[in-house]
Amino acid sequence: MKIIKASDYDHMSRAAANIISAQVILKPDCVLGLATGSTPVGTYEELIRRYEQGDLDFSQVTSVNLDEYKGLPGDNDQSYRYFMDTHLFNHVNIRRDHTFVPDGLEPDSTKACADYDRIIADVGGVDL
Repeated sequence: MKIIKASDYDHMSRAAANIISAQVILKPDCVLGLATGSTPVGTYEELIRRYEQGDLDFSQVTSVNLDEYKGLPGDNDQSYRYFMDTHLFNHVNIRRDHTFVPDGLEPDSTKACADYDRIIADVGGVDL
């Protein structure tokens, strides 16, 4: 197993933030497919920094997240909705009604997936 140095992680985080930033700047109403977990945290921190400096505007951006835990409400501190709110959404000017996470409380997984596919289609698909 290769140990990743902090400088490598910082470089990766900035590189990913560069790609996302370019998408937002070139298409302000873009749809971003975003991930959770420890890997993108540095990227989200960099995006927040750029927003705070006035370099990015998320007011027209839509986000569709990749996944959610089944059975968890969005305000549970283990849910991916909570993660995204904590690590990105609450710190930038993205509209809450433009942030989508699969419905972890829907008991029918097939229905939850179909509903989410419909949301993605309704927002025009994912740009990045």
